Amino acid sequence: MQNTRRYQQLVVWRKAMQLVTDVYRVTGGFPDTEKFGLVSQMRRAAVSLPSNIAEGAGRGTDKEFSRFLQIARGSLFELETQIEIATRLGLISQANGLTEHIDHLFALLSNLNRKLKP
Repeated sequence: MQNTRRYQQLVVWRKAMQLVTDVYRVTGGFPDTEKFGLVSQMRRAAVSLPSNIAEGAGRGTDKEFSRFLQIARGSLFELETQIEIATRLGLISQANGLTEHIDHLFALLSNLNRKLKP
């Protein structure tokens, strides 16, 4: 039986993991010329989200957790920008629902961070 870590129970982490899956799925259809460009950048930014949430949760204090949530938020801004670039380049249309997912994650990250601050 697999142990569930504390961070895996967080809704924000689970939603971030879903976003990673969505980004991989969407970027899988990008042209090969973007493999080492936008595809790589978008995937890296997406993977950074749940990774930083997990790392922060594994730290000993709320202050450190909050710092890693801020880093995750920065990655989310980065990904949002890259999605806008991909949309403007015609690589994706209507951001494939990713924008709504990102908006929801911004709210979840902000709410959790507010709960951590004294």
